[in-house]
Amino acid sequence: MKPIVIVDYGMANLRSVQKAFEKVGAAAIISSDPNRIRECDKLVLPGVGAFRDAIARLREADFVTPICDHIKEGKRFLGICLGLQMLFSKSYEDGVYQGLDVFPGEVVRFANMGDLKVPHMGWNQLRIRKAAPVFRDLPNEASVYFVHSYYVKPRDADLIAAETDYGTPFTSAICRDNVMATQFHPEKSQGVGLAMLRKFVEW
Repeated sequence: MKPIVIVDYGMANLRSVQKAFEKVGAAAIISSDPNRIRECDKLVLPGVGAFRDAIARLREADFVTPICDHIKEGKRFLGICLGLQMLFSKSYEDGVYQGLDVFPGEVVRFANMGDLKVPHMGWNQLRIRKAAPVFRDLPNEASVYFVHSYYVKPRDADLIAAETDYGTPFTSAICRDNVMATQFHPEKSQGVGLAMLRKFVEW
C-alpha cells in the first residue's frame, strides 16, 4: 500500500496529523511536492489559520490542479478544518476569497452569540446525518475537538455527514463518494479521532 500523503503548504500542524496516522499503524508522509500528490492513492489536506493565506499558498505551490485531479479521479481524500473549508466556492473571512470550488457553498463566520465565544474552541458533539466510511461503528453524539471561527454552508444539504450545535447547527463534516472532510480535528480528538483515521486508512 502506498503511504498516505499529507499536503505541506506551510499552514498546519502536519506532524500531529502524521503522528496520529502512525498511531493507527499507517505510513504517512508530509510532502510539498505536487508530484507526490499525483502519485498517491490517499491524500490529506489539513490546515489552520486564515482562508486567504491558505488558498494563496496552495496556488503558489501549484497544488490546486493535482488536488482537484486527485478528487476527480475518485481517489480517497480527507480534508481537515481549513482543508474542509477550501473545498467550497468562496469564503467571507476578512474579505471574499475564491476556494477550490469542488463543492458549491460558502464559508461564513459565526454570528455574535452573546455568552458563546468565537472562536468555537474545545470539545463538542457530532450529530451524524448520514453514513460515512469514517463514522462506521462510531456512537452518535461522539465528542470531537474544534478550533474555528468560520464554518461551511454547503448549497447541497446531501453533502452534510454530521452537524454540531454552537448557538446554531453547523456543518461539522461532509462526505460524498471519495471525499471526506471534517471541521473538527480528528488528530486532536483522542480515541474517537484515531478511530476515524483508522477507518480512513481502511477505506
